[in-house]
Amino acid sequence: MGDGFAFIARQKRILLEDDEFFIDLVLYNRLIRSFVIIEIKTEKLTHQDLGQLQMYVNYYDRIVKLPEENPTIGILLCPLKNDAVVKMTLPNDSNLRAAEYKLYLPEAKLLQQKMEEWTKAFENK
Repeated sequence: MGDGFAFIARQKRILLEDDEFFIDLVLYNRLIRSFVIIEIKTEKLTHQDLGQLQMYVNYYDRIVKLPEENPTIGILLCPLKNDAVVKMTLPNDSNLRAAEYKLYLPEAKLLQQKMEEWTKAFENK
């Protein structure tokens, strides 16, 4: 994943009034001082998935994050991404990202390179 990542929770339960929700994975990056919410889907990406992730990011930004920390980042992983749905659902300045996953892992070096690219892209926003 890259430098600075710390595991916070898996299946993190949040309660909003009488409704409970479970966030797949919560990480924290010490270098960029930001929470990273990861949702993993097993079906094609939908706008509902992006809305769910946005709710989780909003929760962390409004309830959990300290004022001196950077905005929460949301990552949605799915087997099939619809770029048009992503483009129409998310604002241009969104901290959410959607990516397709494959049922195999790339080489560790490539994974490291991608995480560094994403971190630099976020820092340059």
